[in-house]
Amino acid sequence: MNHSAQRAKDRHETHFNYRQLSPEELDTYADQGFLVLDDVLTEQGVAEMRDQCMSYWSAQKEGYDPDGSWLKNMLLDDAHHHAPIVRDYYFEGPLVNFAEQLIGPNVKGVTAQLTFKLRGNTKRVHWHQDNVYGELAPYNAITCLTALDKSDEANGCLWIAPGSHKDGQRRAGFTEEERTALIEIELKPDDSNAIPMPMEPGQCLLFSCWTYHRSDGNNSKDRDRRILFIRYADADAVEVYNNNRPRLGRVVRGTSRFPEVMEFETNL
Repeated sequence: MNHSAQRAKDRHETHFNYRQLSPEELDTYADQGFLVLDDVLTEQGVAEMRDQCMSYWSAQKEGYDPDGSWLKNMLLDDAHHHAPIVRDYYFEGPLVNFAEQLIGPNVKGVTAQLTFKLRGNTKRVHWHQDNVYGELAPYNAITCLTALDKSDEANGCLWIAPGSHKDGQRRAGFTEEERTALIEIELKPDDSNAIPMPMEPGQCLLFSCWTYHRSDGNNSKDRDRRILFIRYADADAVEVYNNNRPRLGRVVRGTSRFPEVMEFETNL
């Protein structure tokens, strides 16, 4: 075994906690549309994940820019191309087990991005479904938000509307230009039962592609709110907004009927 492979093996044993979702958790997800999973990353895993993600972020971005767009200040795509621990976590980590249980035997990873609200970023993100920004079918994609910092209402933790996934798919009515530019979406669900979702480092908030969620700004003076955003879908999922072309993403379990999907990112 070469040194790189040995480091990856060691990382799986010391940085990630593997398990299956219980029947009770599966029932809760079906009813509420979300789960909070404890200690998906170990303490050592959190530290290395935070360090590698911040190295990537700092190489691409400066600090919070009050004149910058929400995309500039909050999002950075393809973290798995630049942080080996993200790559291992995304392709072979404990989230893959959960995705297989919730999606089925054929699963691909379709997004791995940093979603950071650094101190000073007081911008609110409005209610939305992730499948409104990038509508995938079949409609069983999941979002997995892994906390790299303690998050609470002071530094912009997420809010969830429990059971809102039962409303089904919403559409924003954007033009292709607006969709490509990622114009911010603001939906108006019934949020009378909405709850904040404080998280500890290493926890994962997992929810349905139809679950409504939002976040307030980071009003803390000395704390960041850094999250690793990972999304999984059926290996044959297509982009509804793109003439039902297959969404490219590495197959992490099972197989796909699309050759281009089977070949995607196999070199990483």
